[in-house]
Amino acid sequence: MNMIQAINSALDVMLGRDDNVVVFGEDVGYFGGVFRCTAGLQKKYGKTRVFDTPIAEGGILGVAIGMGVYGLRPVPEIQFADYIYPAFDQLVSEAARLRYRSGGEYWAPITVRAPCGGGIFGGQTHSQSPEGIFTHVSGLKTVMPSNPYDAKGLLIAAIEDDDPVMFFEPKRIYNGPFDGHHDRPLQPWSKFPQSEVPDGYYRIDLGKAAVARPGSEVTVLAYGTMVHVSVAAVEEAEIDGEVIDLRSLVPIDLDTIVESVKKTGRCVIVHEATRTSGFGAELSALVQEHCFYHLEAPIERVTGWDTPYPHAFEWHYFPGPERVMRALKKVMEG
Repeated sequence: MNMIQAINSALDVMLGRDDNVVVFGEDVGYFGGVFRCTAGLQKKYGKTRVFDTPIAEGGILGVAIGMGVYGLRPVPEIQFADYIYPAFDQLVSEAARLRYRSGGEYWAPITVRAPCGGGIFGGQTHSQSPEGIFTHVSGLKTVMPSNPYDAKGLLIAAIEDDDPVMFFEPKRIYNGPFDGHHDRPLQPWSKFPQSEVPDGYYRIDLGKAAVARPGSEVTVLAYGTMVHVSVAAVEEAEIDGEVIDLRSLVPIDLDTIVESVKKTGRCVIVHEATRTSGFGAELSALVQEHCFYHLEAPIERVTGWDTPYPHAFEWHYFPGPERVMRALKKVMEG
């Protein structure tokens, strides 16, 4: 399976297992979603379980919260993560606070799916990675898979979770892993073991990172598309780097991070989102707090620019292998 098929399979499994699961959003019903992640689900489960909505993100999330309070498990889709901002108040002021403000009497088990990231020449309004904004909000969980197997297992766990979960899907790797070399032919997921996705139910618990590549000289912390870019950079630089795929940002697997950095003594953090106040800053602080006496060099961050996502200079903005390799060599020399 590719990631699109894995996400479709996860939704299919959960719609079949739990009548309270409902899927909705812009064009997700009859059309099957702009990226086809919900293709065939309306035909199989009907228009009351999988349905289209107006172009009104605030309304989509407001409806989802109400559904969650009344016992449903809604899975709303925001067509592009860039358009989630009109629903920000619903997510922050309502969904994230509901359990606390009601003293545990009410909660909203919603899973918000949103394709994110660049690398497809979508320009500034179809390429953003806003995950760091939501990790700052207590009460929300934030997830970003890097491969089909994880995407299905994590999405099932997110839907089963009683707290609201932001589930970001890097659209550049829907059809195949991307190592950051835009001038090379696309490699389909079928050539990689992560495409071997079981048809039935399985889950990957939130808050558990994975070692995408074991190593001993430097730890690279990444998630989503940047996992593949980081692996490529480590191998091209001929450095024995350990690449940690965080998978879940909140909750985060601090134990795996600390164990790796204490082993290697060096750390590089890679994410596509803008640098200032990006999630990499939180990761850097955590590594410094827990691994200070084990570090052999300052922590390096490789990120997007502090600008809107540029169309003409997409491959300069996108943190590719060359930029990651420069950071790797800097920490090794340090």
